[in-house]
Order: sequence, then structure tokens, then C-alpha cells
Amino acid sequence: MEQFNFVGLSPESLKTAISDSLKKELEQIRKEFQPKQPTEYLTRQDLADLLKVDLSTVHNWTKSGKLVRYGIGNRVYYKREEVETAMQPLKS
Repeated sequence: MEQFNFVGLSPESLKTAISDSLKKELEQIRKEFQPKQPTEYLTRQDLADLLKVDLSTVHNWTKSGKLVRYGIGNRVYYKREEVETAMQPLKS
């Protein structure tokens, strides 16, 4: 544990030092702690509507490996975050 010497330190200086230290710690915690967002899943139709493409295009992108599909039973889903990551900037 650190030891502090308060001799010659005014109450206002102590208050400022504590406040600055707490602000730094809270800012560090805020940077590191990000609440986990639930994964948003899109159906094939949702994805086609979102990207304004045909279902066959979604199918082709999946077959070529550009998109990863997930499923439960007979349902197919795509993770929105992965779809957004797959989007690449175009060079002019």
C-alpha cells in the first residue's frame, strides 16, 4: 500500500488530486469495459432485404465462402456483425 505525505497539502489540493486520480481510473475502466451486445441473427430474406439483393445472390455468396451461415433445424441465419465485416471498401 502506498504511503502519502499530507504535510503542506491544502484540502483543495488533496481534493483535486483524488478527483484527477478517480477520473483516470474511471476512464480506463470505461475503455476496457464494453457491455456485451447480443448477437443479431438475420434470416436469408432479412439479409437479402438489408443488402437489397436477390436470394440467389445471398446463396452464391454463401457457397463461395464470402458469408458464413448458421442454422437451427431447417432455419438458416447469418450474424449481422459478420456480414458487416465481410463488406469491403471499394477502390476508386
